[in-house]
Amino acid sequence: MTEKSFEDLPAGDTHLREDRIDGEDVYGGIFLNMKRDQVRLPDGKTALREYLTHPGAVAVVAILDDGRILLERQYRYPIAKACIEIPAGKLEAGEDHVLCAQRELEEETGYTAKKWSYIRRIHPVISYSTEFIDIYLAEDLVPGKNRLDAEEFLDVFAAPLDQLLGWIESGEITDVKTTISAYWLDRYRRGLTQVRALS
Repeated sequence: MTEKSFEDLPAGDTHLREDRIDGEDVYGGIFLNMKRDQVRLPDGKTALREYLTHPGAVAVVAILDDGRILLERQYRYPIAKACIEIPAGKLEAGEDHVLCAQRELEEETGYTAKKWSYIRRIHPVISYSTEFIDIYLAEDLVPGKNRLDAEEFLDVFAAPLDQLLGWIESGEITDVKTTISAYWLDRYRRGLTQVRALS
């Protein structure tokens, strides 16, 4: 049996859509809110959908002059593990995404960058959250002093791309934004993808 190709699928997504009928707020937290909606399925039946609303976030692939990538190690309470990640942070209400990336990089690592480019948007948990992460490339870095939030504790260090990819392949790194960014950077350095320069 031969499976269809993408070109064989029906045009558009009308036959897949779920339309909201009603909903309620289940929980309101510091920045996450849980909602429960009743939706109409494509076959006319109804179902419940629970999901978290999230303000969105940014992440930064920051490259030092020697080619190494700036990384952080911080404890992530939900999975009870110190994780290796690229710098990142959530958007404040109405905050410009590039300014947020610049702010987070400086606050967490102390570095500023003279050159910024946009990589792409990802949705890390599409099954139960509205969260998106806009990923930026920061180059021509200038060192400075970090300014961590009162409840923020992390180690800042740098590693070459090969080591970063090795940690991903071994399962040491499981963070989705860092994994996607590392594979993107590998393709970028091989000339297989591009970025949109911002400054």
